[in-house]
Amino acid sequence: METLHNGFTLQLCEGAFPLSTDSIALSGFVKLPKNANVLDLCSGCGTLGLLLCAKDSGCKVTGLEIDLNAHAAALENASRNHIENRLFSICADVETVQIPAGQYTVCVSNPPYFTGGPVSQTCPGARMEDTLSLETVFRQAARGLKYGGDFYLVHRPERLAEICSLGSKYQLEAKRLLLLRHRTDGPVSLIVLQFRKGGKPGLKWDEESLYHPDGTPTDYYKTLYHLQEV
Repeated sequence: METLHNGFTLQLCEGAFPLSTDSIALSGFVKLPKNANVLDLCSGCGTLGLLLCAKDSGCKVTGLEIDLNAHAAALENASRNHIENRLFSICADVETVQIPAGQYTVCVSNPPYFTGGPVSQTCPGARMEDTLSLETVFRQAARGLKYGGDFYLVHRPERLAEICSLGSKYQLEAKRLLLLRHRTDGPVSLIVLQFRKGGKPGLKWDEESLYHPDGTPTDYYKTLYHLQEV
């Protein structure tokens, strides 16, 4: 059982990918409009949905998840946190599901990262694009978003060019980019992006790190994880 912000709790099903910096960083990066209607692609056990509901009491999140066990865990997480009227999960294949066009103000995704390489023994489907391509994620995000709506994505830095190209293909203009390092003296390990449907050109970017070279947490880390200053 993981304890989240504002007293929310997260229970992961067996074989699910654990709560990670990816989801925490993405949820912290998201800017939600008032009464946001959010679509979460590859929603798993409802991790991002819980983080966003803990962050904003007025938002509603609908998750799409192909794995039946993760879908069931998401429903249980919504029930245990008493947000069944705000956090929803649909067991469906993001590749083929017919998402209602233009229904959502925000879309988020922490999708599979890799097209090849070794398969995780504990979470074989969590990081490989065997059943869901990155292009499908962009296509479905663009379909579900209202004009002017925002798509937020966390991914690997080596795929930045491909990601921006897919955004342009589906009329999702890159507006903000976060380059995230594990340590201030290390390489960029994650990227977090905001795209706007029908947005005008103009990209702003920031750089943050989780730890100082001596291993102590940065102010960014403390803010991200809602820690008090000592």
